Amino acid sequence: MNLTLAMVTNLKEVLDHKRPMNSHTLHSLQKDYILRCTYHSNAIEGNTLTLNETKAILEDGITIGQGKSLKEHLEVINHRDAILYVENTKNNQITERDIRNIHAIILRGIDEDTGSYRGEEVLIQGASHNVTPSYLIKEHMNDLMNWYETSIADSEHPIVRAAMLHSKFVNVHPFLDGNGRTGRLIMNLELVRCGYLPVIAEVESRQDYYKALDVAGEKGDFSQIIDYIMEREVRALEMYLGYSS
Repeated sequence: MNLTLAMVTNLKEVLDHKRPMNSHTLHSLQKDYILRCTYHSNAIEGNTLTLNETKAILEDGITIGQGKSLKEHLEVINHRDAILYVENTKNNQITERDIRNIHAIILRGIDEDTGSYRGEEVLIQGASHNVTPSYLIKEHMNDLMNWYETSIADSEHPIVRAAMLHSKFVNVHPFLDGNGRTGRLIMNLELVRCGYLPVIAEVESRQDYYKALDVAGEKGDFSQIIDYIMEREVRALEMYLGYSS
């Protein structure tokens, strides 16, 4: 099925007419999203905790043994807290402070330089393009935020803006670690700010996801990452509609 932005917009409008949803149902859907988003976003970055182990940590406060590290446990707790930060920030346009705050939460207790831009060079393994050199990060982040505000002023579709914001951010790669998780959360922050649902990049689709980002970074062609996010937005909308009828 070839999706279009108009189709996604129509689905959102259908859901809008059914809002507000039953509070119990909405709570269950949000709880499920936090679990699945936390698991998949961390798994993409190499966290070895399973979905059930992630659930045990989040819902039961259980510490998983069998060689699982403290870092992996903290990544679960921190990612949940970063999602909650997004939920509490959704009524405002994204600021550079929000990006730094999300990063600080994600790496809380893991890295000392939380929220701080890197001062050294990095190479993204497997990517066909280079990220921003460290001495240009502040300038490029300023450019990113200016582009974001212009995109809002120009009424760019939220799906397009969120996907491009994520792609442009990870191409700057301003932090030494945590850029992927931060990028996916600021993307979702923009989606929910505009009344759409947050989406999940599944670990099983990691190769398609990375390829879409690489094409955008190398060629400036954002069509693949926009399509990738649009497909997942449709899934989320259809799931919510299934529970709202």
